[in-house]
Amino acid sequence: MDTYHVWCDLKEGVKDLAFSGSIGTYMEHLKAEGLIESWRLTRRKLGFGPPTLGEFHIAMEVKDLAQLERAFQGAAVREGEFEKRHAAVYSAVTNLTVALYRDFPDPVRKNEG
Repeated sequence: MDTYHVWCDLKEGVKDLAFSGSIGTYMEHLKAEGLIESWRLTRRKLGFGPPTLGEFHIAMEVKDLAQLERAFQGAAVREGEFEKRHAAVYSAVTNLTVALYRDFPDPVRKNEG
């Protein structure tokens, strides 16, 4: 599995529970379309964490980079219900930081020789 991580802050005036609802609607749509396997939304607790990372963290698990690319392509279309759900998320956030991680060791990893 690969995990696509997003850290962000909310724009001024955006309500945390409204954001949570928007994320849930968008992520469940991606999952229903087979574009991600699972997702999770977390929020920094007690101020712990590097100041360069946002207050909110979204982790999306995908089987492989091909599945992630299909999710990106869906977002790139910018029309219909997909865009409506996506816009409700990206229009609410600022200070975006992203990363891509993989399970380790990979299932295809050979023993060291």
